[in-house]
Amino acid sequence: MHKPLAEKRAAFRALHQQGCFVLPNPWDIGSARMFQELGFVALATTSTGFAWTIGRPDYAVTRNDVLQHLAAMSEAVDLPLNADFESGFASDPQDVAVNVTLAVNAGVAGLSIEDRVVGNLGQLYETSLAVERIRAARGAIDKTGENVVLVGRTEGVLVGGSVSAAIDKLVALANAGADCLYAPGVGMAGLSTKDDVLALVKAVAPKPVNILVVGPGVTFAEYADLGVRRISVGGALAQVSWGATLAAAKQLKEGSFDGLAAAISNRQLDEIFSRFV
Repeated sequence: MHKPLAEKRAAFRALHQQGCFVLPNPWDIGSARMFQELGFVALATTSTGFAWTIGRPDYAVTRNDVLQHLAAMSEAVDLPLNADFESGFASDPQDVAVNVTLAVNAGVAGLSIEDRVVGNLGQLYETSLAVERIRAARGAIDKTGENVVLVGRTEGVLVGGSVSAAIDKLVALANAGADCLYAPGVGMAGLSTKDDVLALVKAVAPKPVNILVVGPGVTFAEYADLGVRRISVGGALAQVSWGATLAAAKQLKEGSFDGLAAAISNRQLDEIFSRFV
């Protein structure tokens, strides 16, 4: 792939200005190229999906693992790439800044910084420290001079906190320099409502909001009508892939080859991937 990185970054920035778009989450180069072939306008990595490809659970990858993955993914496609950069692989704001610079140098068009405490997935950084970390990330990006979108992210809803507290935290992160705001759980059935999505969109306006969708229910059009700018799916597509493989492999173990009937043909896959050679 040879599209200039600056062009990809400018295109990604423009996508956040109006409308709504789906940001699928490939887990390896093959899936990234497949999604480009399908006509998506941008991609986002998934920490869970990537971890599973190397036989590890979520949050068990290293900074260098992820940096190598980001560089390979960015180089493999012509689409802008948003990085799931977990919690920046550091607690101290200045260390976060160093790592963000490395991620920018890996070729991403955007990256997210979570507020989970490194080494303690059930605990979040207090708002004051989360704000310092986002300010440090913003400063690091600005220092590179690159047009990279910074996503401020709180896991508050996923660890049992209220939607209103998550919204308050995202407002603080927006004021600290985040370009886009994201609270996984907001928009998920059982954890929040459409009214919560609308409240989040209004609270951080005019900055855009990312919503995580991991199952059926609300449609793309409904999220767009609520003012959501972008929709990602986290590790859901990787889970679909693993689920299909696991089901077929279980049948194989039991002596049946019926599960192989659902496979896509070699010819179809070769036709797609030959366009990238």
